[in-house]
Amino acid sequence: MRLVVVGNGMAGSRLVSEVRERDPDIRITVFGAERRHPYNRVLLSNVLAGSSRPEQVRLLEASWYAAHDVEAVFGSAVAHIDRETRHVVTEDGRRTPYDLLVLATGSDAVVPPIPGVERAIPFRTLDDCERIIEAAERAGNAVVVGGGLLGIEAARGLAGRGLPVTLLHLAGHLMERQLDVEAGEVLGETLAGLGVEIRTGLSAASVDEDGVRVTGGELIEADLVVLACGVRPVTGLAADAGLEVRRGIVVDDELRTDDPAIFAIGECAEHDGTVYGLVAPAWEQAGVAADVITGGKALYRGSRLVTRLKAKSVELAAMGETQLSEEHAEVVRFSHRARGTYRKLVIRDGRLVGAIVLGESDAVGTLTQLFDRGGPVPGDRAGLLFPGLSSAPVADSPVLMPDAAKVCQCNNVTKGQIRACWEAGARDVAGVAAATRATTGCGTCKDAVEGIVGWLCEQEGVSV
Repeated sequence: MRLVVVGNGMAGSRLVSEVRERDPDIRITVFGAERRHPYNRVLLSNVLAGSSRPEQVRLLEASWYAAHDVEAVFGSAVAHIDRETRHVVTEDGRRTPYDLLVLATGSDAVVPPIPGVERAIPFRTLDDCERIIEAAERAGNAVVVGGGLLGIEAARGLAGRGLPVTLLHLAGHLMERQLDVEAGEVLGETLAGLGVEIRTGLSAASVDEDGVRVTGGELIEADLVVLACGVRPVTGLAADAGLEVRRGIVVDDELRTDDPAIFAIGECAEHDGTVYGLVAPAWEQAGVAADVITGGKALYRGSRLVTRLKAKSVELAAMGETQLSEEHAEVVRFSHRARGTYRKLVIRDGRLVGAIVLGESDAVGTLTQLFDRGGPVPGDRAGLLFPGLSSAPVADSPVLMPDAAKVCQCNNVTKGQIRACWEAGARDVAGVAAATRATTGCGTCKDAVEGIVGWLCEQEGVSV
């Protein structure tokens, strides 16, 4: 069987590796529009800040493809799908046949249609990141347009290089889709302490030679302007081929489009009315599609989203219905703005349906498990927000954490899987990552994985 994958980003590269793990014989060809080997987009802000090098965020080494008999074509965008003859055609005219085709075309950065926007640099790809770094070395100050997750990461990265940064956001507070008003304000105050000036309720009207002019006429001076205005699923290839497209490429529970020979996964796919813009759902979809492609039975039922941001002096987790008020749910909250701390639980029918944890906290693991499983919330609400003050056992301590507890949200890795690979010989985080992929997504679970591995070594008297 011939499998062709269009897109070699985080979703496409994961699918290729998952398929090859399951079947050594399928002929696989993967096309990537970027000339680079696949890399972890989630960690680009670390590259921007200078805390990681580009090669440190690579997902697959160049040698992996030859070693696993996968044909990888880089810097070659697919321009056309011939569904009648089952071929894909690249922009340079290459025709490649397929029996099954997977579209993992991802998203493009949204670039607002304003005068002078060509002077700005979108923050989406590793090439973009390197352009921004080069410009930052010559700049005296910067403006980031967009106060969602990507804009915050860009601003934090530039501030980490010592550059004064102004963050412009149209809404009244940062990350308004994931955070309530107070959490957004606390996050803004935390960023301000890192050297980022927050300006909300402002829209960029133009990008001038000396900065950004906002609606109303004010000029915010900048030598560097970075765009983080959101992303848009890349669906043109599918639409031109006659596949059903709404916001994304419409797929069923097997991740098939309305053509059963064509699948779609990741940011370009729309499942049950939802387009997911985070890595964990994309990788979950890749696993389901790989099962189906290799003859197994698997269904994708949607993902429960947990947004994570973990950087120097900025830690955030937001999940579920964070905007609900006391009129519609039980809300438990704690705020200490001087410390940059905000914690909120949203409970309905005895179950956690939303949570925000801003600031360093050991409560995140327990809350994520409760949210992910939909299990009943313990009666001690304060103990959930402040595990150290509770007499109840802490669910995410290695000793008492059940084997079914999910440690790595991005890769769906449980404590039991970490224990199993430790028993098979993995004695450090690198070994666990190689066996389970834990820590290779957003990286926020690294401390938890280190704690579990360390605890296992201590229990068994193993020196590392």
